[in-house]
Amino acid sequence: MIETIRAAFVIARRDFSAIIFSKSFFFFLLGPLFPLIIGIAAGGLGQQVRQDIDRPIIGVALEESQSEKLVSAHAALAKNLGNGSFPELLILTDVSPTSPDIKAKLDTASKPLTAIISGSLEAPLLTGSQQDVNRWKGRVALLSETAMSGSNPVAVKTDFVGATGSSKKRTQIATAQGGQIILILLTMILAGMVLSNLVEEKTNKIIEILAAAIPMDAIFLGKLFAMLGMALVGITVWSTLGFIGVSVISAGIPDLAAPAVGWPLFCVLMVLYFSMAYLLLGSLFLGIGAMATTVREVQTLSMPVTMGQLLVFFLAAFTVTKLGEPVEWFAVVFPFSSPFAMIARAAQMDNIWQHGVALIWQAMFTLIIIRFSVMLFRRNVMKSGNSARKKSLLKRLGDWNSA
Repeated sequence: MIETIRAAFVIARRDFSAIIFSKSFFFFLLGPLFPLIIGIAAGGLGQQVRQDIDRPIIGVALEESQSEKLVSAHAALAKNLGNGSFPELLILTDVSPTSPDIKAKLDTASKPLTAIISGSLEAPLLTGSQQDVNRWKGRVALLSETAMSGSNPVAVKTDFVGATGSSKKRTQIATAQGGQIILILLTMILAGMVLSNLVEEKTNKIIEILAAAIPMDAIFLGKLFAMLGMALVGITVWSTLGFIGVSVISAGIPDLAAPAVGWPLFCVLMVLYFSMAYLLLGSLFLGIGAMATTVREVQTLSMPVTMGQLLVFFLAAFTVTKLGEPVEWFAVVFPFSSPFAMIARAAQMDNIWQHGVALIWQAMFTLIIIRFSVMLFRRNVMKSGNSARKKSLLKRLGDWNSA
């Protein structure tokens, strides 16, 4: 075992140095910047469309007559200024204007509320998070003045609360989805290099020379971890550039709720789960490289794996809002979707021990796939598997009978 690990380290150091210090690696680092710029631009447009469609909702906890006036004023102003200028109003019939449960209603209403208007039209009280209250305070004052026929200017009182349960849950789900998207993009961009590297060395007969001196398990492990090291270097460069870009335009980026495990641990888990997703997919690609002999065969055999990876990503993305349900547990246990499902759990659940169990399970399955890939390589390339020995024995028997 020690010799295998030592040999794997030699192979990893060889491949890692050859890739990192090559001229093409610089262009590899620049490659994702162009789709990233396009993605940021498309994301900004998508966010604007989402804001137009998903309008905020403000609860109204006023007397019945005043609620009706406020609704009429809202309809008149929305007609003149446009529906997007004002939030949707939801009449809260089970809460009085002076109820002490106003804050609790933010999390228990039939719809997720941005804020609640209580008190009276003459002195409205707007309760919600500081960001939401500051955003809609002026519109609420305009609504109250319009409802009272503009007789007197209205000063809106405010009552700030921390992030409401519904808003915090929504932002944590957004964090979970963002983590999953980052993982799948990085995995699919970088994992394919394992396959191309192996096929290239098979074509040049280098892999056969290495196999004559080093155990195949060590070669596959070394290549896999060398490519993982290269991927982490690339991610470090891209993350640094992204952090600089975010720092420059931070004024236009909304605040995200901290994941359930906290940002520091969440970032560590992102690296760990990317590594496991990369190793799982990379080990599969090693098996494909063991079976393929030409570039055309590589493309044919890798396509089902790529499509399958998208399917397991969609499975994990579907279960983001279904924590604890059978379909979510399946996504957690199934090795190829497990990294994506677990990063979503890290954003929404503060149980840390489950991540240790998941990482161990994913690592064990990676070793199983690598072992199976080595067997395929011996059978198809080195001709040293059981079937090869059987063919050799039958050939010898045939030669003996003919003699």
